[in-house]
This record gives sequence, structure tokens and C-alpha cells, in this order.
Amino acid sequence: MRSEPEVLVLLSGGVDSAATVAFYLEFGRPPAALFVDYSQAARSEEARAAADVAAHFGIPLSVATWNGPRGAKGVGLIPGRNLFLLAAALFERPPSVTVLALGLHAGTPYPDSSVPFFRAAETVIAQSGEAGVTVAAPFLDWPKGDVYTYARRERVPFPLTYSCEAADGPCGRCLSCGDRKMLDACA
Repeated sequence: MRSEPEVLVLLSGGVDSAATVAFYLEFGRPPAALFVDYSQAARSEEARAAADVAAHFGIPLSVATWNGPRGAKGVGLIPGRNLFLLAAALFERPPSVTVLALGLHAGTPYPDSSVPFFRAAETVIAQSGEAGVTVAAPFLDWPKGDVYTYARRERVPFPLTYSCEAADGPCGRCLSCGDRKMLDACA
């Protein structure tokens, strides 16, 4: 990497977060990546995908692990997930990072992937005591199909990504699998 990272991308190993890495590289904003293992069902597959995507783009990847008292998380909505991920990114960001970036996009039914959530998260991060750190979601207003089009144009390595909320996927039933079917249909 030519210079210190300015952006910390929350890299889940999926297409959206991989496209977010490509976005910042395209605009000359050197990113680093953070994968958070919060006991999600697909953590092993996601961790492998995040490592592969980071290696593909030549960016540093850090891993944070949370083993809360409730143990493994299920498939589907995990209340507070994106807020937790942003807090982890704020805790673990390199000193040079001024932007915490998520691969959020329009059209998802999860409330913590919405514009109102994002605006509230911007306020929370601004009030967190760490001046000068902002939150970004470059695809927040883009439908999933537009994110895929962008990712293809930027040569995001789709085969390296993992898009299923279940372990040992694809399960074919979760929202992420539904999105991946759309990607395959657009190919």
C-alpha cells in the first residue's frame, strides 16, 4: 500500500463490501479492511472471503472477534448488527483512518441498512468523542442491481465473495442468497 489508509471498510466478504473497497481504490482513498466475527452463523465462510478479497485488492485486513454471552447468532435480522460493527470499527481503526465505510445499499428490508439508520449512525459516531471520523456508505441510495453493475465494471472478484447468511451455504433461502441469485441472473 502506497500510503496510510484513510478509510476503514467493514469487509464481510460479500459483494457489497468488496465493491466498497473497489470504490475507495477507484477514487484514490487508500482503504484498510476490518472483518468482525460476532458469532454469526457464516463467520468461517465470511472470514475466508474477506481475507481473499483483501488479498486480491492488496489491502490490509484486521480481524476483531466478539464472543458475547448469547453465543452464536442466527440467520436473518440481527438487531443492532450494523451499529455494533460501526462501534467495533471506531474502536479498532488505525489512527490515519477518518472514514468508516459500510456496503449498505437501497432496497433491503433490514432496518439497520436504511437511510434513517445511516443518518442516525452518522450522528452517533460524530457524538462518540472521536472528532473528525465520519461514516460513509457510497451505495446507500443504489439498488442492488446497480451495486452489481458497478462491481462488475470495477472487476470485483465475485468468485472470492461469500453471500449467504448460513454456514456451509448457499442455503438458497436467506436474503443474501436471493441477492446472489439476482447477480447470477444478471451475468
